[in-house]
Amino acid sequence: MAIFHSLNKYRDFGLLVIRVGLGAMFIFHGYPKLMGGPAGWAEIGASTKVVGINFAPVFWGLMAALSEALGGFLILIGLIFRPACLLLLITLVIAAITHFVKGDGLPGASHAIEAAVMFTGLFIIGPGRYSVDRK
Repeated sequence: MAIFHSLNKYRDFGLLVIRVGLGAMFIFHGYPKLMGGPAGWAEIGASTKVVGINFAPVFWGLMAALSEALGGFLILIGLIFRPACLLLLITLVIAAITHFVKGDGLPGASHAIEAAVMFTGLFIIGPGRYSVDRK
């Protein structure tokens, strides 16, 4: 439809809206995990067992919390964008697999899968014009 064709010139603004929304939500979800301390990080990091990583759960939990909180901030402002997308994608794949292993099925894993698909797309297309990484 011709009425929607003019929206093509707002692609970078659309990417900004997606980045700000996703980034804010990942900060919201990641900050409490980051503040959970070593006991919380160990619980989160234990999820790596589903892919055969059985050592240093506190470290892996801290990395997951950082990827959500700090990665969300980096996505929001568009700085070090693609590496942040990649780290969040890895975190979300582990989360989705963990939900399946626990028996939660697709309903339990859907949020992680949806976000992983979004970060895959963002990794491919980049942050857009309105970002700190803008070239």
